[in-house]
Amino acid sequence: MEKVLIANRGEIALRILRACRESDIKTVAAHSTADRDLMHVRLADESVCIGPASATQSYLNIPAIIAAAEVTNCTAIHPGYGFLAENADFAEQVENSGFIFIGPPSGVIRLMGNKVSAIKAMSDAGVPTVPGSDGALTDDNEQSQAIARRIGYPVLIKAASGGGGKGMRVVRDESELLASISLTQTEAQNAFGDSTVYLEKYLETPRHIEVQVLADNHGNVIHLGDRDCSMQRRHQKVIEEAPAVDVDEKARQQVFDACVLACKKMGYRGAGTFEFLYENGQYYFIEMNTRIQVEHPVSELITGIDLVKAQLLVAAGETLPWQQSDIAFSGHAIECRINAEDPQVFTPSPGRINHFHAPGGPGVRVDSHIYSGYTVPPYYDSLIGKVICHGESRASALDRMTHALNETVVDGIKTNLPLHRRLMAEDGFRRGNITIHYLEQLLNV
Repeated sequence: MEKVLIANRGEIALRILRACRESDIKTVAAHSTADRDLMHVRLADESVCIGPASATQSYLNIPAIIAAAEVTNCTAIHPGYGFLAENADFAEQVENSGFIFIGPPSGVIRLMGNKVSAIKAMSDAGVPTVPGSDGALTDDNEQSQAIARRIGYPVLIKAASGGGGKGMRVVRDESELLASISLTQTEAQNAFGDSTVYLEKYLETPRHIEVQVLADNHGNVIHLGDRDCSMQRRHQKVIEEAPAVDVDEKARQQVFDACVLACKKMGYRGAGTFEFLYENGQYYFIEMNTRIQVEHPVSELITGIDLVKAQLLVAAGETLPWQQSDIAFSGHAIECRINAEDPQVFTPSPGRINHFHAPGGPGVRVDSHIYSGYTVPPYYDSLIGKVICHGESRASALDRMTHALNETVVDGIKTNLPLHRRLMAEDGFRRGNITIHYLEQLLNV
C-alpha cells in the first residue's frame, strides 16, 4: 500500500495521517471547501477539494471521493468513522474501482448494517442477543401485538437501518404499540430510506459494554478486551473507559470467544466493535460497528496496540502479528469527548478558537485537530477532540483525567469541558455505579 486517500475530516483524519506516516505510506487529504485549514490537510502529502461545505456534496459524495483517489493515484481509501465508513455501497464501489477499502468487505458491512440480519447472524454464531421479534415486523397488527406480549413490556421498537440513537421508541403499554410502530416506520423511512423495524425487550437498567476485535484476511481473529460506554446522553457517548469494571468474568470470557467466532464465521477483516447491553450479569448484543470507533484510544492504551496501523497492515494483506496469547492488558484508560457545544443546553458552538492549550504529562493523550486560530465550522459534528488518560488503576486514571481537564483551555467558543470536570467529581461515576441512563438522570433531561 503506497498512498492512502483519507476520506474524512477532524481528529480521526489527523489520526489516520499519523498512522500512515509511521507506516511509510503517503497521504492525500480529501476535504470540503470549509475544511481547507484543517490540520491534516496542511500536513498531508497532497490534498484534494471534493466539494462545498455541505457533507452531502463532499464527504458523502461517492463519485467525488473515488475521482479524488483516481487523480492522485492512491491505492487505498480510509473512511474513518461516520460519513461513509459503514456504507456498503461505498465500500463496494471502492472495491470495484480497483482501490483497497480499509475496512471489512462490502458484503460484511451490508450484513451487519441491517440490525435484523446482524442479530440473526450473531444468534447463529452463539453471541447472546436481546429477546425480540427475531426478524422484521410485518403489517400483521395482531402478530405484532402477540410478539410484544411474548417479549413482555416494556418493548423497544428499533429501525433495522438505524444508528446514532435515531429510529428507536420505547413502548410500555399495548395501547401505544401499533401507533408507535407506525410512527417509527415513518421516521425510519425519512431518516434511513428503509421503513423496516423490529421489536426487542427494553432493558431498564443496562450498561453499554463493547468488545474490540481485529481480524485479517487469513482467518486470524483476536479481541482487545472491552470498553464501558455507559456515560451517554441521547444515545451519544460522552465518556468511555477500558476495561469494563464489575462484570461477571465467566460471562465476559464467553462473550469474547463468541465475538471471535462470529468474526471467523462472517469472514470479517480489520477493526470492528461488538456492542452489548449488560444487565444482571448477562450480555445482550445490539449491533456491530464495522469501522474504527471514536473511543479506540482507550483500548490502545491498555494493550499497547495501534489500531489504525493494524487496519493499514490488514488492508495490505498482511497477517496479524499477534495471537490472543500475546495480548496483555495493563491498567485503566478513560476518554472524554470534547465537543464544541454549550455545556448547559448542548447546542452547537462553532466559531474561532482564540487560544487552545492541550494538557500533558505522563499517561495523558490528546487526539484533536484544533489549534489556536482555527475556526470550527457549523456544518459537521461538534467533536473537536478527545482527552484520554491512562493509569495503573481506574482511580489513578480518574485523578489524572481530573488534572488534565483542568489544564485544558479552549478559548473563543463554548465546549463541554465544564460538564466533564463536573462528572470527574461525581460519586456515582467514580464508584463505577452507572447505567446508560445515569447521565440523563443527572442532567434531568
